[in-house]
Amino acid sequence: MQVLNLHLIKQRVSFMNNQKQQKPTLSGQRFKTRKRDEKERFDPTQFQDCIIQGLTETGTDLEAVAKFLDASGAKLDYRRYAETLFDILVAGGMLAPGGTLADDMMRTDVCVFAAQEDLETMQAFAQVFNKLIRRYKYLEKGFEDEVKKLLLFLKGFSESERNKLAMLTGVLLANGTLNASILNSLYNENLVKEGVSAAFAVKLFKSWINEKDINAVAASLRKVSMDNRLMELFPANKQSVEHFTKYFTEAGLKELSEYVRNQQTIGARKELQKELQEQMSRGDPFKDIILYVKEEMKKNNIPEPVVIGIVWSSVMSTVEWNKKEELVAEQAIKHLKQYSPLLAAFTTQGQSELTLLLKIQEYCYDNIHFMKAFQKIVVLFYKAEVLSEEPILKWYKDAHVAKGKSVFLEQMKKFVEWLKNAEEVRINGSWHGKQLKNGENGIADNPDSS
Repeated sequence: MQVLNLHLIKQRVSFMNNQKQQKPTLSGQRFKTRKRDEKERFDPTQFQDCIIQGLTETGTDLEAVAKFLDASGAKLDYRRYAETLFDILVAGGMLAPGGTLADDMMRTDVCVFAAQEDLETMQAFAQVFNKLIRRYKYLEKGFEDEVKKLLLFLKGFSESERNKLAMLTGVLLANGTLNASILNSLYNENLVKEGVSAAFAVKLFKSWINEKDINAVAASLRKVSMDNRLMELFPANKQSVEHFTKYFTEAGLKELSEYVRNQQTIGARKELQKELQEQMSRGDPFKDIILYVKEEMKKNNIPEPVVIGIVWSSVMSTVEWNKKEELVAEQAIKHLKQYSPLLAAFTTQGQSELTLLLKIQEYCYDNIHFMKAFQKIVVLFYKAEVLSEEPILKWYKDAHVAKGKSVFLEQMKKFVEWLKNAEEVRINGSWHGKQLKNGENGIADNPDSS
């Protein structure tokens, strides 16, 4: 018995030693995991089948479609399958790269591409998208990405499908469901080159402007810095105001053509003012500056009354004004006397002179230290043949603006009386006060007395 016990003890020790020498292994072992740690397999096909089946049951009643989509969001994972959802609602099924529908997938005719090609139908579909995105706010970004993708796929769609998508997009832009930044997709080189972008833009802007107006459209474009990029809808060799205007005017979008022309003019004006200020700061001769400005006027069709406003602003921005009111008037007269030949070159029309008077009034009102300098500036310009009698009298009578009106009219009272009493020079019924030379007809006697 003692021998047997000893034998059993040896067996146990040997077994324990063998256990210690064994290396751990994962082979063949199973680990239990918590359910929430398991990732659900991405399966858009099953999601698509559920959506298409539901749409088939609703039919073309878009109210019923909206209710079905609203209810399904509580059961189906819209967040995970947003792209699939929007593909179905627009194209009737999941889209392959390039914009084609896969042959082996389920399809539905309850979608934008299978609907009638008219604005009223697209407005109704827009309401479906609006309700869906209002109900499930997290779909907003996914829908924006979807539209950007669809715009890149335009070549893969038929002309009718593109027209429907364009009208729908215009309505959605108008009601704020989409941001105008999605239009960046239209600047794709291939779409632009083949004329797809421009043709799509025609339908889009027509529906957008129909829902709102050109001012609202312009405001949306400005928010995303696209107000100056519309000409990029055409290839580089056709990116001109003339081509854009002709194309969109013939397509029935005259207001868009005029907007782009105005934007181009505004850009040209800003560039003109920038260059003008640089030329003045360099001290370029007036004859060179005048030649440059006149060339820009002709090239960009900028009228003289607009140019005189630009010249005035540029002249007034080239100096740092004294902060003391009693000194600034003297400084202004000295400065403006120097630049009067430049200003005189662009007041060859009565309207230009009146524009300059209004600019002077607004400037003196907006810069409080100039309040008492208004009359002195006007008299200086009269003597320097920048301004003439008729525009000054018209400004005094009824063409002034409200800014500082009582102060400036009082300042001008004696000078205006002097003008009325002075000898009037008329040729063919027109005033020619700028022909009066300094010192003639009593001008140098005391016209600027206050």
